[in-house]
Amino acid sequence: MKKNNKTKKAEKFTQVVVIGTSAGGLSALKKLISQIPKDFLLPILVVRHISPDATGNVVLDELNKLNSVKCQHAETGGKLKPGHLYLAPSDHHFLIGGNLKMLVTKGAHENRSRPAIDPLFRSAAVAFGSGVIGIILTGYLDDGTSGMKAIKNCGGICIIQDPEEAEYPDMPRNVLNNIEVDYCLPIAEMGALLIKLIPLQSHIRKPIPEHILIEAKIAERVLSDLSSVNELGDQVPFNCPGCGGVLWKVGKDSDLRFRCHTGHAYTAAYLLAEQTNKIEETMWTALRMFEERKNLLTEMARGKKGVGSQTALERAKTSQIHIDRIREILKTDENKSGDDMPT
Repeated sequence: MKKNNKTKKAEKFTQVVVIGTSAGGLSALKKLISQIPKDFLLPILVVRHISPDATGNVVLDELNKLNSVKCQHAETGGKLKPGHLYLAPSDHHFLIGGNLKMLVTKGAHENRSRPAIDPLFRSAAVAFGSGVIGIILTGYLDDGTSGMKAIKNCGGICIIQDPEEAEYPDMPRNVLNNIEVDYCLPIAEMGALLIKLIPLQSHIRKPIPEHILIEAKIAERVLSDLSSVNELGDQVPFNCPGCGGVLWKVGKDSDLRFRCHTGHAYTAAYLLAEQTNKIEETMWTALRMFEERKNLLTEMARGKKGVGSQTALERAKTSQIHIDRIREILKTDENKSGDDMPT
């Protein structure tokens, strides 16, 4: 009997797990990953919102202490391996590119974040179709909701942490309010569910909706263009807080989102939060300028006599009125609950 000397080709992955989290994410990730065995059959891809000046090493160190899957930063061109967790580096988006290899880019911020959850989830939906298992854990606002819709539309499975147990329930609750999720459960039950789902998940490829393909290509190319955003929606009378360009409305109702032609993207909640930040910045600048104006007019009044001195003092008093008004507005904003202000 002849031996078959042909080397068996490595089988391509047909499934992947993608996880998105933000505030409270380190604790949530540790609880979840501690349940995953070393010989887990799928790669796990994670985006956790992180500040640009952080390295992410703290997260990796904490996860690697769990004696579970091997955890490392994603690298462009790297191949996905089973039993490995890949974390998005700070200040970079993490995508699945051609040939199912990792792609790390410096594309425009989405939902005020880089890395953002939506770009990873969309790219996974395009690359793996019904083979994606998407998970949303604790976090502010609604990054991940649009990406989860892409996963759902392409036949994947959607899992969220029960908002009632989430440290910051916004992200899982927004998914729950906008998508018919497959599973809503505590983190303690997710590990067993993932192991159970692997052999049960459908591998039938569904057609990828055109709008998902367009947005995935925008993120992969790093730069958007007019023809792409024109296909996604209509121009609206709002400016992009990131670059000052015109915005296009993408989706409608609960899925209302916005994009500019340079690549920035916002859900309605994130756009409102960014506008609020810009308004506050403008108010502080106006306060400084009025105070400087009042001080200059006061100095001018000291060096004048008669009518000129009185005019300068009157103008300084007018500036003080504006200063008091702006201060009252800023104090009012400080007393707000801040529900539209993510961290």
